[in-house]
Amino acid sequence: MAGRRRAQEAETLPQSIPLSGEGPIGRQVYEGLRQAIITGLLPPGTALSEKDGSEMFGVSRQPVREAFIKLVEAGLLQVLPQRGTRVRKISRRQVEQGRFIREAVEAAVVRLAAESIDDRALQRLDRSLEAQRDAARRHDHAGFLALDEGFHRLIIEAIDCLPAWSTIENMKAQMDRVRYLSLPDVSPLEMLISQHEEIVAGLRAHDPDAAEAAMRRHLREILSSLGPIAQRRPELFELEG
Repeated sequence: MAGRRRAQEAETLPQSIPLSGEGPIGRQVYEGLRQAIITGLLPPGTALSEKDGSEMFGVSRQPVREAFIKLVEAGLLQVLPQRGTRVRKISRRQVEQGRFIREAVEAAVVRLAAESIDDRALQRLDRSLEAQRDAARRHDHAGFLALDEGFHRLIIEAIDCLPAWSTIENMKAQMDRVRYLSLPDVSPLEMLISQHEEIVAGLRAHDPDAAEAAMRRHLREILSSLGPIAQRRPELFELEG
């Protein structure tokens, strides 16, 4: 019975996941697995071994082992006694806590950016907005999610404070899973792009108050989508007291 169950689980795993080709192999494996979990390619409850990861990416087990450690820290994988490693279900508590901390960090970042952002950084943000609109026209939800992440990183890069991105990257992993599930029904792409445009307008006007208010509204959007998503897909969420 156990062998049959393991065989059935193996059938659900993607045969291969391409590496980005950028950065150390361990980082590429981590990013590939993270994206696969966030987009549901590896759904909650999926059993995953180092051997599975090695075969999916065509690499040795060492970078997979390193990626697993980081994914456990990010709350995306869990190690269960005698059951191995599995994709963790979504924790509403971690989503809410991550959002709270992320809002505090990015509100401070966008205020600083509004005071000092230059034309080159604004042009990068404009190009990001145009790419987001194109993704929306093509109904490319995974592509939009990547562009959304890049948009927020560009604002942090505008004040040359990448440690701020490192601070929020792991804690927003659970948020990203909910955000992907909310597209496009609960949080339409056009609405999210409009929120991004408001942030850029505050930055372009060098108005810290407007930029901060727009960022806070944007990052609180997930609070509106979390409940409906959890009701619609309860099997994806942890039971929490």
